Amino acid sequence: MPRKARMLIEGEPAVYHVMSRTALDGFVIGDAEKDYLLQLIKHLSSVYFCEILTFCIMGNHFHIVVRMNPGTCYSDEQIRERFIRYYGEEKNLTAGQIPMFREKWSKLSEFMKEIKQCFSRYYNKLHKRRGFFWADRYKSVIVEEGETLINCLAYVDLNPVRAGIVDRPDEYRWNGLGWHAQTDNRDRFLSVDFGLEDHKEIDISARLARYREFVYEAGAIESGKGKRISNEILAKEKDKGFKPTLVDRMRARTRYFTDSGIIGSREFVRRVWNRLRADEDNPGKAPVSISGIPGMYSLKRLSENI
Repeated sequence: MPRKARMLIEGEPAVYHVMSRTALDGFVIGDAEKDYLLQLIKHLSSVYFCEILTFCIMGNHFHIVVRMNPGTCYSDEQIRERFIRYYGEEKNLTAGQIPMFREKWSKLSEFMKEIKQCFSRYYNKLHKRRGFFWADRYKSVIVEEGETLINCLAYVDLNPVRAGIVDRPDEYRWNGLGWHAQTDNRDRFLSVDFGLEDHKEIDISARLARYREFVYEAGAIESGKGKRISNEILAKEKDKGFKPTLVDRMRARTRYFTDSGIIGSREFVRRVWNRLRADEDNPGKAPVSISGIPGMYSLKRLSENI
């Protein structure tokens, strides 16, 4: 029986909730694999004509909420810039190839195919195995902007809470709220409209606070499926106006003390890395500031850009 055609909107921006599950038994996507998949999504979303609204990577599946934009919204020069981002300076883009990339990079199917194929190759090489990694095709749902969208975003960000992995969605390293809390949305990876219809009229910190309020209140409702956010945690967030404090930001960034190769002042990180690079012939890297901890920098192993 032939596959049913996907429901896709052509010629205008459209939001999709996509999900894909592994074909393997158990929770086979570990911390290192989650970091790789996250950086892969981040890298490809800077090439494809899309905006990532949120995501969540779990032990056996992942979710992405993505807004795909038509290629007609992008100039030839923007396509050339993305071509270099993808292939590097050594490969040339001809004028005749531009229409092909304009179409390819606007398609959800191409975006998801690259994510899944690249991750499969990485996983099989890492674990010295062959064969399929993902089960069937990815699932996709067209999501209406506004109230439906913010509910969808909250559903995705609450996955690790429902699974009992964390008490607060911000504490999880591989979802949208965790990315905001731990990196201050580094490189503007995630869209910051959060499905709020009046997002252009309020600043980003206020948008984040309003979105967190929605997520925490939704997460405290007993759904009958999995864990929920406790009333005590919800009350504490209300007292803070759903804005993270310095203590919250510090707590969210404690992973740097275990996952970073080097941590300290900018000068310390650079000096130690240059010494190691000379000893091991490693490529150059720059210290990365840790948002929320003034004057502290790291050289991270698990969240390097591809």
